[in-house]
Amino acid sequence: MNYNKNIFNHKNQYTIGVEEEYMICDPSSGNLINKADEILDYANNSLKKRLSYELICSEIESNTSICSNSNEAIEQVSYLRSKLKEIGQKLDFKIGISGTHPTASPLDQKFVNTEGYNWVADQLNYYAKNNITFALHIHVAVPNSELSIKAVNALRRWIPPLLALSTNSPFFNGIQTGMRSSRTFQFGSFPRTNIPEKFNSYEHFLSIVNSFVETKTIEKPRQIWWKIRPHLDYGTIEFRMIDVQRSLKKTHMFIALLQALTHKTIEDSLADNLNENLSLEILNDGLWKASRFNFDCLLIDSSDNENLSMHTFVNKMMNYCEESLAYFNNQDIIDDVNDILINGSECDDQIQIYENNGMNSLKKYLMNNVSYKL
Repeated sequence: MNYNKNIFNHKNQYTIGVEEEYMICDPSSGNLINKADEILDYANNSLKKRLSYELICSEIESNTSICSNSNEAIEQVSYLRSKLKEIGQKLDFKIGISGTHPTASPLDQKFVNTEGYNWVADQLNYYAKNNITFALHIHVAVPNSELSIKAVNALRRWIPPLLALSTNSPFFNGIQTGMRSSRTFQFGSFPRTNIPEKFNSYEHFLSIVNSFVETKTIEKPRQIWWKIRPHLDYGTIEFRMIDVQRSLKKTHMFIALLQALTHKTIEDSLADNLNENLSLEILNDGLWKASRFNFDCLLIDSSDNENLSMHTFVNKMMNYCEESLAYFNNQDIIDDVNDILINGSECDDQIQIYENNGMNSLKKYLMNNVSYKL
């Protein structure tokens, strides 16, 4: 297949797109209910462009338009959450936000009936129904196709600290899993959800995509679900490792942080100061540590092989992109990162609610404590 590499040549660089995946919940119990079809039927044409199906009928996704900065992006996210809240009052549902639903049974899930998702259901069968997961995906536009590859190679370094900050899924199928991001494990049963290898060039990346198409591994490039990927439809870098957040403040933090990391990485590449040669073994160990343990855990920075705590790794990441945060006037999010390091992620909030009040209270908390306004 031929792809237009010029799609990466954006007039406005470092623009942002945000996708959020929501649970569709029964307002009284917090259990999942199948209302995706009703929501999309009810939404007017303008809103319908910003909503889409996910694999199961109890999940709905929102998608912003192309945003010039992080403030515009979070305003659109706020608007889309609020519109779904309004629709929920008409159709008798509430959106809930968590990386996984804490009690929903995979066997109870109903697949959406679209050509693309029918293909996924057919490919993965039982394991597709285990994908009761909800993520925050953030797109950042880059200057050109070759720089997109170099940036993806180097940005893999920050997958562990980014996931650690976002963990928000300690429960699955009625069980406290012991994981901080059960979403990472549940979605990880899908193929092509791994951290990608280093690509030698844009052509090397395309050769892998084309080999998958030719051998019927995939039907279209978006069926490659790596933790980070160059997006061939939008000409962006898409970050896919983050659990969705109830807090709009934290969501804005991730938007600003990923924009800044991308900017700093591109600047380093242009200055010929970029390390793309990262060990996949070390990266995967970092992914595991972020999914399972708190900020005290020890791991290795895949770029310089330093042994360090996750807490120190997060601070190292923030120091790395501090100038780029200032460039976009987003230095205020440093306080939000420090708050998570001190008080824990949304995973810790879930565990505390569960331990103090039980599972039924947790399910209600996940839909009644969604942030709609900054």
